Amino acid sequence: MNSNSVKNNINVMSIPSWLKKSIGKASEISTVQKIIKTRNIHTICEEGRCPNRGECYSKKTATFMLMGATCTRACAFCQVDKGHAPMPLDPQEPQKVAESVKLLGLSYVVLTSVARDDLDDGGAQWFVKTMNAIRTLNHETKIEVLTPDFWGGKQREDGQKQRVSTVVFAKPACYNHNIETVERLQGPVRRGAKYKRSLDVLRLVKKIDPTIPTKSGLMLGHGETEAEIIATLKDLRRVKCDRLTLGQYMRPSLQHIPVQKYWTPEEFDRLGEIANSLGFSHVRSGPLVRSSYHAGEE
Repeated sequence: MNSNSVKNNINVMSIPSWLKKSIGKASEISTVQKIIKTRNIHTICEEGRCPNRGECYSKKTATFMLMGATCTRACAFCQVDKGHAPMPLDPQEPQKVAESVKLLGLSYVVLTSVARDDLDDGGAQWFVKTMNAIRTLNHETKIEVLTPDFWGGKQREDGQKQRVSTVVFAKPACYNHNIETVERLQGPVRRGAKYKRSLDVLRLVKKIDPTIPTKSGLMLGHGETEAEIIATLKDLRRVKCDRLTLGQYMRPSLQHIPVQKYWTPEEFDRLGEIANSLGFSHVRSGPLVRSSYHAGEE
C-alpha cells in the first residue's frame, strides 16, 4: 500500500463518534499502573490500551497477561509485541500477580497470555501455577482464563488436548478462547492460527468438563459480512460455546491491518439479538466491547 492509499484510507475510515470514549478516572488507572509496574507484570488492559480499562478497574476486575509481553505469533490486528525469542519466564510472576490481585481487591480476574510456542506445554502449566497462587491469597476471587490455542511446539494435536486439559482440570470460572474473525478471514487476520483449531479448543473444554462455561469473541471490521458472522456464531454453538463477545476492531497503527468497516451500534444490537436467539447464555455486543468486558457479571 503506497502513502497516498494510506492517507485515503485514513480519510475515508475516520473514527466515528460512538468509538470515542473517556478512558475513565485517572486515579483508578494510576493505582493499577503503579502496582503492575513496580512488580514488572503485564495486563492486556494496558498493553492493548483497552478503552474500557478505567471502567473495569472501578468494578474490581482486570486482565493479567502472563509470560511476558512478547508473542511468538504475528496476528495482523494485535499491538502486543512480536518476536521469536521471548523473555524467559519470571519464576515470581504467579506470586506477583496474586499479590496484585490482593492489593487491588479484585473479585474477578481474567488470566490471558501471549502465545508461547517456544515452551513445551505452550504455557498451560503456567496458567495453573498462577491460578493456584491467586487462590492461596484470594479465596473468594473468581478466575477466568483466556488462553491461546496451545497448538505450538512439537506435539501438535495430541499436545493441544493435553494442554487444554491441564487448564480445565484447574477449574476456572470460565474458559475463553477467541475465534477473532470469520473463517474466510482467518489467514490474513490471524497469522499462525486456524478456524477449526480454535473451535477444537472450545470443543475440548466441554468434552473434558461440561460444567465449565466456555466463551469466545469476534472483532468486527475486517471485511466480514453479516451472513459470515451468523455462520460463525452457529459454529460456536455447535461446539456448545456458552458466552459471546462482539466488538469493533480498531487499528492500532499503520503497520496493522486496516479497518474495512465500522459497524454501527444498531448493527451490534441486531447481531446481539441474533446471538441470543441462537442460544448463547450471555452476550455482550457493542463497538467498544472487548473479550473481558463485564466478565465478572457472567
